[in-house]
This record gives sequence, structure tokens and C-alpha cells, in this order.
Amino acid sequence: MTATLERLAAIVASRRAADPAESYVAKLFVKGRAKIAQKVGEEAVEAVIAAVKDDRAELIGESADLLFHLSVLWAHAGITPGDIDAELARREGVSGIAEKAARKTETPGD
Repeated sequence: MTATLERLAAIVASRRAADPAESYVAKLFVKGRAKIAQKVGEEAVEAVIAAVKDDRAELIGESADLLFHLSVLWAHAGITPGDIDAELARREGVSGIAEKAARKTETPGD
């Protein structure tokens, strides 16, 4: 999956400065991070709905849409799939409960 996300990141990077009339990625970049984040949220909700409906094909499609929009958001924020991979590797072997508890102690006000 990492290789696919790396290729997707390269495509997003190559299209971000294109003509917004000809590139959906460029159009999203022009609209800014808030709009990109909104699209990520919409796709996440659509993936959840597909999961609740137990529609495997729809869940696969919506998951692909979610990963695409998430890759656009990462690119806008200067984050690479390698950054995400490194964070997942850091968490590997750590209990999800322990990892979540550690995040709460690091974030004042939660």
C-alpha cells in the first residue's frame, strides 16, 4: 500500500500547480486547506455509511476516495506518506490503549 500512496503523492504533487480548470487537485489547492479538509470529512462519512450498509464494493470505492483526498490534504500540509508510515512504525507493537493514553498526557486541555 505504501508504494501506491507514494505514487499517488507524486501525482498530487505534479498536479497541484496545474490549471484549476483542468485539474481537480489544483482546484482543491486553490480553495485551500479548509475545503480540502471538508472533502476528507465528507469522504470519511461516506465510507462509514458504506460500512454500516455492509456494502463491500461501496466501502472500497469510498475508502479510495478518502485516501485520495487525504493525500491531497497531506500534500497541502507538507506531509508525505513516508511521514505517516514512520508514525505507524513508531506505534507498532504499542497497545492502542496505551498509545491513546500517552497522547492524552501530551495534550493539555483534553
